[in-house]
Amino acid sequence: MKKALITGISGQDGSYLTEYLLELGYEVHGTVRRSSIAENQDSRLYAIKQTPLGKNLYTYYADMTDEHSLYSVISKVMPDEIYNLAAMSHVRVSFDVPAFTIKTNALGVLNVLEIARNIVPNAKIYQASSSEMFGNSVNKDGSQSLLTPMTPVSPYGCAKVMGFNLARHYRAAYNMHVCNGILFNHESPRRGTNFVTNKVVTTAVKIKLGLVNKLELGNMDSSRDWGHSKDYVRAMHMILNHEVPDDFIVATGKTYTVRDLCKIVFNKLDLNYKDYVVQNPKYMRPEELKYLKGDASKIKNTLGWKPDYTFESMIEEMIDYAIKK
Repeated sequence: MKKALITGISGQDGSYLTEYLLELGYEVHGTVRRSSIAENQDSRLYAIKQTPLGKNLYTYYADMTDEHSLYSVISKVMPDEIYNLAAMSHVRVSFDVPAFTIKTNALGVLNVLEIARNIVPNAKIYQASSSEMFGNSVNKDGSQSLLTPMTPVSPYGCAKVMGFNLARHYRAAYNMHVCNGILFNHESPRRGTNFVTNKVVTTAVKIKLGLVNKLELGNMDSSRDWGHSKDYVRAMHMILNHEVPDDFIVATGKTYTVRDLCKIVFNKLDLNYKDYVVQNPKYMRPEELKYLKGDASKIKNTLGWKPDYTFESMIEEMIDYAIKK
């Protein structure tokens, strides 16, 4: 039975990856950062723990900025695979807590890599990189690829660039099996409600039910390439288990604006978004990332990955979940 360690296991991607790996026969271990509300720490994992496969799931308290806690977990688990998903994951909030973001998303990667190099040098390591690393750089064909210059426009993006380069450095310098997955935006019913997709879906459903009467958003014209987390965690496993450690972009190759998102969600609820959506400057970023559209041809051609969800089927699943909730 292979042992996988997932940092940030209680997040959206961590929970879906946990399910996927358990179904493949893995023993799954994960780090959880303590919260003052205990139920928040593993709410996405609760249902998984109740299944028969849940007996092969183990969690530990740790923090990316506390190398001693990471050392303790890695030395105890001795994993075959490490998926480094833990991060300060909200781009807008990274402007408010830039130092914490850098410590977690950049120095935290260094902590994982250095500890793994000394304890489990043969472990395969996946680093969760991000489309935010590209900033406003766009190729002539209107996409971002592995050759696109990285010009991040947020503390989050800057930190992710450092983590990306550290992963490549450890791969080259120490002959470690370290991979980068540059994932474009991906969502699901498990996405936090302060992220724009689930904020739009959840608030639109509340408006439909008469619970609230408006939705406040920031930039309505920023474009994103949105996929489903389930498809993307499957890509993570494929990337990590490719015989050669490498870097891949995971994306749908289709882009929608936040305005498009609102129109689609409200239309599905028989509402007109223009009647309810207002712009609030507090949700604007100091420097906006205008457009993302990923070129995933490499992972499709090399590993045979393709998404099962469309943008609309993902939105429908999120709406159905929000209505039931």
